Amino acid sequence: MTITRRTVLGAAAIQGLLWLAMPAALASDEPAVADNGLFTQPFFIETFLEFADDHAEAAAEGKGLVVIFEQRGCPYCREMHRVNFADPQIADFVSDHFNVIQLDMWGSREVTDFDGEQMEEKALARKWGVNFTPTLVFFAADADVAGKPGNTVESARLPGYFKPFHFLSMFEFVDSGAWRDEPFQRFLQQKGERLREQGKEVDLW
Repeated sequence: MTITRRTVLGAAAIQGLLWLAMPAALASDEPAVADNGLFTQPFFIETFLEFADDHAEAAAEGKGLVVIFEQRGCPYCREMHRVNFADPQIADFVSDHFNVIQLDMWGSREVTDFDGEQMEEKALARKWGVNFTPTLVFFAADADVAGKPGNTVESARLPGYFKPFHFLSMFEFVDSGAWRDEPFQRFLQQKGERLREQGKEVDLW
């Protein structure tokens, strides 16, 4: 097995030209931008993009794997970073329970699918049927992914931007193992019912 090199993205990232062009009053609300022009988070990891190894490494840590497809200039990607990942509850849960790899839907880096096929990021997006951004593809820690295309063994998928309640709930859905036994909508309903019984407000949208 290839030893995966991991470094934390964002620690050395410099805000790009988009950041510099923004008024100072707005800049503080903007998420960090990496050298490739994509928004980034400090818990995103860099690897050799060999997903079988990435999944094995995450599973060894008791974590699932999430592959996020984004693209430059995507307003919904910006909202995901500016709102969802800016919420400490969400950021902490995600980083504690998942390793997250970010891909550029139009990128040219070489990736290796779980079945061993090598291709550019943009080709993988087509193979997995990713048509818009952001798209989050989940692989649970105990998912059987060996030797199979990722889109045939994914545990769940968030196609597009979802508000914080649904967004965090999907991570919980996969991490809890509920994805094996019930649809996401049922998981959401049960979570909402529990919160209401506790006297908590449920902000679905």
